[in-house]
This record gives sequence, structure tokens and C-alpha cells, in this order.
Amino acid sequence: MTKSDPIRPTDADARALARDLLSSATYAALAVTDPATRTPSVTRVALATAPDGMPFTLISDLSSHTGALQADAHCALLVGEPGDKGDPLTHPRMTLHAKASFLERDSDEHAQTRAHYLSLRPKAKLYVDFPDFSFVRFKMTGGLLNGGFGKAFHLTPDDLLAPTPFA
Repeated sequence: MTKSDPIRPTDADARALARDLLSSATYAALAVTDPATRTPSVTRVALATAPDGMPFTLISDLSSHTGALQADAHCALLVGEPGDKGDPLTHPRMTLHAKASFLERDSDEHAQTRAHYLSLRPKAKLYVDFPDFSFVRFKMTGGLLNGGFGKAFHLTPDDLLAPTPFA
């Protein structure tokens, strides 16, 4: 008996679900590798998407995941939360594989990201300019979408970013 591949071909519906999960996420679980022990570590971070569709966050130098990302930029994000009813495993979720990059505080990209972030989270004005806070962009390298039981898909970066109108 041959084993069938549980991963379905990625189609337009899977891409739309993945993009919706990413664009609607306000937080995510961030997985990093602890530089001292080389063990995985997971934390919750606020998440937003830039106008180009790339996810980003604002984090403090005081958090252990900041040091982990500075030591090894490879990370993963888990987005998607269970609904109010039903089995949590039937609700869509997605793991994004990514490489983190810290934005230089005096760059144009930082200023644009700051303005966009504050338009989404006005209360962040209280701490966004603290010297220990940095914006981190996540360049997606791929992902895995679980749309519920029997709905698994591999994702490429192109699957996750909305097509441009002139592409």
C-alpha cells in the first residue's frame, strides 16, 4: 500500500486564506533559537503587516527573543487562533518561516514603519520611541498552512504576498 501525500497542491483558495490569516493577525507566536542553549523558545509578539504585506513587530532589547534574533535571524511565526466554538484543531493556522531584520532607527524605513504601526496601534505612542525598542521585519522564506483537518499546504513567499495590480 502506497502512502499518499497529505499536502495538497497550493491553490487560489489556500493563498487567499493564508493572506487573510496574515493580514488579520494582531499577534503571533514567535519561535527563536536560544543562543546559549540552542533550544527552541517561543513567545507571543504583537504583529502587523506593512503596506507591502510583510509582517513586522516592535520588540524591546530587554526581551530574550531580541537577543536570540540578533544571534540567529532565522525564526518562525505561528498565526491564527481557534474560534469560540468547536475543536481548536479545525480552525486555520499557519506557520511562517522567516528571517528577521532590525530596522535602523534613523532610516526612512523606520519612520514609515513607525507611522504605519501607530496608525494601527495608537496606544503604542507611549513606548514606540523608547530607546530599547526596535522594529523587526520578517522576510518570509516559506510556510505551512493548515486550513483544518485534511487541508495542509506548503506556501512560498509569493503565495503569501498579494499580487500587485500590474504584475
